[in-house]
Amino acid sequence: MTEVPADRRRGRKLLRSGLTVVVLLVVGWFFAQVLLANWSAVAAIDVSFDGWSVLAMLLFAGAVPLSGLIWGRMTALLSGTSVPVLEAVRVQCASWLLKYVPGQLGSAVNKVVWGGRRGIPRSLMVITFVYENAFLLIGSVVPALAVLAVTTAGQGVAAGSRDVWLAVVAALVLMALVGDPRVFRAVAGVLGSRVLKRELPQEHFLGAAAAARYQLAFLGPRLLNAAGFVCVALSTVPVPARLFLPLGAIYVLAGAVGILAVFVPSGLGVRESVIVVFAAIVMPVEQAVLLSLLARLYSTAADVLVAVGYAALSAAHRRGRVAT
Repeated sequence: MTEVPADRRRGRKLLRSGLTVVVLLVVGWFFAQVLLANWSAVAAIDVSFDGWSVLAMLLFAGAVPLSGLIWGRMTALLSGTSVPVLEAVRVQCASWLLKYVPGQLGSAVNKVVWGGRRGIPRSLMVITFVYENAFLLIGSVVPALAVLAVTTAGQGVAAGSRDVWLAVVAALVLMALVGDPRVFRAVAGVLGSRVLKRELPQEHFLGAAAAARYQLAFLGPRLLNAAGFVCVALSTVPVPARLFLPLGAIYVLAGAVGILAVFVPSGLGVRESVIVVFAAIVMPVEQAVLLSLLARLYSTAADVLVAVGYAALSAAHRRGRVAT
């Protein structure tokens, strides 16, 4: 591969940094306006840490090893190599924590480097990363919008911002690509020939039946995230059972939009704004603002649990207690 000149690399880095700052400023301004307009009502809500709070953090954290388990099985299937469960979870935890690097570049590189150490082609590791994120995006947007369309009589979709519609279009495009292996192979083949300078083997791709199975499997982590957000709500405000589904759908949809905000570390501010836009349809806006802030707090605490788990697995790996 031709090495990118240093001045061009610096230019790209400055562009990414500039876009990150712009997005954070725009989203921060919007969120600050909503928060200031409802501050007195938000401050009046009694916030307590209870069993629901603990359960929320555990559910948020549990989604990471579950997605790692699924990714590991998919990688083993496509590469024809053994990927032990704990090793897949360890790699997934590291990639998850690297989401704080804008653009998800760190997450992808971590898996590519790990695969290289195991003799798995770089192109295959990139494809598994694309599959994983495509499945997660589709599993976030499509079911969430279906739930919101039913539970809010279409108001949730109508109230969506441009970012939400971007997530919708992206999910539909990815669904078409992943759902038809021939189309996905053709697109990936073009990208592979341009970026990797070589053709991608057909065995690097999932068949239609396998793609459908993994799409269903990747709904699992999103269900845990949805349940975690419902627990956040239950720990703070009175939530009738009829709001469980729409609140869960709102959170996973907001997470999908955060994934698309590639220039913002961990979708900071973007996810909260989407939560407020949609949750305000089914509850008072001050409650929606507070839940978005608490969700960020509890999910960050869950990331600490993920980091602890990664440290423990890495220590066991170094001592040879985790199969590789």
